[in-house]
Amino acid sequence: MIRRLLVAAFLALAFPASAFARGTFDPSKEFEQHEWVLIHLGPPDLSITKAVVYLFIGALLTMLMGLVLMRGKVLNRRLTIGEQIYEIAQTQVAEQGLPTRAIGRWFPYVATLMLFIWVVNMLGFVPLPLTGETWHGIPLWGIYAATSSLSVTLALALMTFVFTHVEGIRANGAVRYFKSWIPEVPKAMLPLIVPLEILGQFMRLISLSVRLYANMLAGHMLILTFLGLMFVLESVVLAVLVVPAATLFYLFEVIIVVSIQAFIFAALSAIYIGSAIEPEH
Repeated sequence: MIRRLLVAAFLALAFPASAFARGTFDPSKEFEQHEWVLIHLGPPDLSITKAVVYLFIGALLTMLMGLVLMRGKVLNRRLTIGEQIYEIAQTQVAEQGLPTRAIGRWFPYVATLMLFIWVVNMLGFVPLPLTGETWHGIPLWGIYAATSSLSVTLALALMTFVFTHVEGIRANGAVRYFKSWIPEVPKAMLPLIVPLEILGQFMRLISLSVRLYANMLAGHMLILTFLGLMFVLESVVLAVLVVPAATLFYLFEVIIVVSIQAFIFAALSAIYIGSAIEPEH
């Protein structure tokens, strides 16, 4: 059964939507956002695009995983998997980054963040008929990760950024919290140090969003580029080389990158929030 699913997946990967235009395949077009449902409330554009649909599906699957894997009284394989996920989120993410008194408050956030990003990342490697294109009336299948869009990863990073500073002010008071940003240096160096410290806080926002975005975008681009060579050069013979190469990248992304990026994002979020609560640490 697993072999059949893999074969079906790679067949779908071998025919990305734009590839049907022989010799003109452009992998960057797979990441273009087209408005499927127009929602314009004045200046704000809330239109539903491919990324929004993937986020909706990811959110539903995340909630479903929580209900299926972590609810029940009789210990079985399903609950064992749920307990393992819970243990990783608690011991490797929350307890490593958050002070003890803040774990109860912020563990649900960092655990949900880790699981949601993992689900959305993994969903990006499952071929789905959500390319927005058709071939003779049949929806074309393709792979797309919502986290390969900078607006998505930036929105996730903004949540952690806002929560970090709100919690820092709540736990320490505004004066003490902002004062903790400035290290003990001679007063003459303060005009140089203060702007750098403020910039450093905003660099956290950039590092969170760009790290996840760049890793997911690069992985998909490599897979699509290798497969697209067959169509650009109009040679099926290249399949002997490009399909195994694309498969290796695919497995590397699914097995390693997807989980690592979700873990790092959640772990850094816990560290940032924890450092704001107890800045002296």
